[in-house]
Amino acid sequence: MIEQKAAMIRLLLLDVDGVMTDGHIMMNDRGEEIKSFDVKDGQGLKMLMAGGIEVVLVTGRRSLTLGHRAEDLGIKEVYQGVSDKRTLCRQLVMEKGVKKEEICCIGDDLPDLSMFSEAGLCIAVADAVSEVRESAHFSTTRNGGAGAVREVCELILKSQGKWDDVVKALTGK
Repeated sequence: MIEQKAAMIRLLLLDVDGVMTDGHIMMNDRGEEIKSFDVKDGQGLKMLMAGGIEVVLVTGRRSLTLGHRAEDLGIKEVYQGVSDKRTLCRQLVMEKGVKKEEICCIGDDLPDLSMFSEAGLCIAVADAVSEVRESAHFSTTRNGGAGAVREVCELILKSQGKWDDVVKALTGK
């Protein structure tokens, strides 16, 4: 069931804090934000994009750090300060010409539930709040910021039969 849904995905929408990070926000004495991102999650996103899946970041907060991380990963679409994620999802569906069943959303907290209503595959990270886990089609075994995104990337690529080709392109083997 989950593999069938994952096989149809063309667009991955990710929340950031609590999904790509562990949800902690550190600030230095100048008030500058510091976030920690999992390198394996980043590699998974690069592999997913190499497999032809588009990745879009959607977050309710604003962070210069996120812009730098997205650029480092080659993610071109980053929406920050989004208070209504449902409307943004609907807009993306129209702009990109994708169907609901071709969208996967990953979330961890209540604001992400509005994205879930617009996606064919809804995924909660392992440490998501109970309402998100209960609304999801699938929950990762790993926490946000600790490999959950990589787990989803592998699920999608393997379900689409692209994993071996992406690995081969990456490693030359």
